[in-house]
Amino acid sequence: MWRKAASVGGLTLVSRLFGFVRDVMMAAVLGAGPLADAFMIAFRLPNHFRAIFAEGAFNAAFVPRYARALTQDGEGAARAFAEDVLAITIAVHLGLLALALTFTPLVVAALAPGFAADPGQLALTAGLTQITFPYLLLISVMTLIAGVLNAHDRFAAAAATPILLNLCMIAALMASGLFPTIAHALAVGVLVSGVAQLALVVADMGRAGLSLRLRLPRFTANVRNFLKGFGPAVLGSAGVQLAMFADTILASFLPTGSVSYLYYADRLYQLPLAVVGIAVGTVLLPELARRLARQDLAGARDRLNRALEGAWLMTLPFVALFVVAAEPVVAALFGRGAFDAKAVAGAAAALQAYAIGLPAIVALRCVTPAFHASGDTATPVKALAVATIANLVLKFALIGTYAHAGLAFATSVGAWVNVILLVILLRGRGGFAADRRFTLNVVALTLATAAAIAAAFAALAPAGTVKGLIPAFPDLAPATLIGAAVFAAFGAIAVPGFLLARRRRA
Repeated sequence: MWRKAASVGGLTLVSRLFGFVRDVMMAAVLGAGPLADAFMIAFRLPNHFRAIFAEGAFNAAFVPRYARALTQDGEGAARAFAEDVLAITIAVHLGLLALALTFTPLVVAALAPGFAADPGQLALTAGLTQITFPYLLLISVMTLIAGVLNAHDRFAAAAATPILLNLCMIAALMASGLFPTIAHALAVGVLVSGVAQLALVVADMGRAGLSLRLRLPRFTANVRNFLKGFGPAVLGSAGVQLAMFADTILASFLPTGSVSYLYYADRLYQLPLAVVGIAVGTVLLPELARRLARQDLAGARDRLNRALEGAWLMTLPFVALFVVAAEPVVAALFGRGAFDAKAVAGAAAALQAYAIGLPAIVALRCVTPAFHASGDTATPVKALAVATIANLVLKFALIGTYAHAGLAFATSVGAWVNVILLVILLRGRGGFAADRRFTLNVVALTLATAAAIAAAFAALAPAGTVKGLIPAFPDLAPATLIGAAVFAAFGAIAVPGFLLARRRRA
């Protein structure tokens, strides 16, 4: 399982590295002004819908059912099921695209009502959104094909698709002189990347000897079962996106640049989420689905323990870095050109607030597939509803005092409420039981993180607040090395527990 996750995480890391190149270029030429805010909204809109209807909800409902059909009924039945779902996906997204292109200004005004007071800003954002929105159709079909490939233990092509998004946007920035504005160049880059990503997974499907035919939609028993699971999954994904919509909506009323501060902070905390959380969740979902189809509950519980244990190990160092050294990190990566010291401080405040919820958000990527693998897409929605209420209440309570950082902190609290509820519910049904190895390692790693935070804070204290952007690397490097050394030293107490657990299993 971890070898597969490593291949996904490795390609995701390459994508994130190109993503940072892209973001550094964007920050330097766009900064955090009105043009940047307009593009961020136009970029987020199809991505919000993608997260609701494609990656999140679709994977939750489709992958376990396809894997179960493949295991129990054979490849022919699984392919017929995938073809029926493909036909429905294309039909629905064509209708959604027609509506979005027709009523783009209204959609943008609903997402960022603060822009409505500035007709020029609203018109610019709507024009950019009309370019980016067809990306949703392309990426949704790509997601379905990626789900089929994942169920056949082929993860590399789907994991590599975000690399193409970043390369296309970098190329668009380099060719921005051919477009009315840099934002228009980026919007076209997003659309072109959708075509490239779809072509990549189609090619890999051909190499695997798989194929899907286009046909008219058929509502078979398998499709109806998929739709029953898809509905609650959409609600679950919509709940997550609702919180992000709320961030965008509320940030549009804050001073100019607030939307961009949240975007750049999100890009940084998305690195461990993507490389660790999404990679593990991608591999874990079909793994658990196959084990549950064979009635191997003990094996499924063991895989979940190992997934959470590894995710904890690889996420906590990022928490330490982002909590203690958010400003030097942001300054080192983005602090140049139009991204001035004010923008660095704004993004750093949001990053610190996001970091508090990072372990919970990564853990959600491990715990939620345990429900989806058994065909239960409703229970995570119930837990998410409670978490979303807590999230939204905190957003309104904190925005007046802490501005955009308060929005990010509320997101973190909502993630902790969500994962705690899911773990309690999963334990109650026998789907999770923390074994001795898991408990020992989590305690050891938590103590190691606390020690690393203290050591890194002490190393950064003499430097004080970063003044300007040049001191970022000299301030950051020693603190990072010291924190890493302390984390490794304290974390070594987990090794005896790891070896003991292995010896007992042997």
